[in-house]
Amino acid sequence: MKKIALIASTAVLVLGMGTASAGGADLFAAKGCGGCHGPDAKGMDIMPMNPRLAGQFKKYVIQQMTDIKSGARNNGGTAAMKGVMAGVSADEIKEIAAWISTQ
Repeated sequence: MKKIALIASTAVLVLGMGTASAGGADLFAAKGCGGCHGPDAKGMDIMPMNPRLAGQFKKYVIQQMTDIKSGARNNGGTAAMKGVMAGVSADEIKEIAAWISTQ
């Protein structure tokens, strides 16, 4: 009986771990990305200078976000992005990039 309870507890823990992290869409919203890039990453007519991100390749988005965060990319609107990127982890960058690529 103890073995069954242990297996059940482990299964609940493992399954729960999958839902512990926010998805890319949730992170995109939580980090405030939609305020400049649109809630669906397709840009905003009132802010045409901010790029439309939807549909970009995941690897490209990861590289751009990582370069902005590190300071390797320092042009255009990156000054505003640098402050936002300080609060985004490498794992969150990957999740956001994966979601953007599906839009």
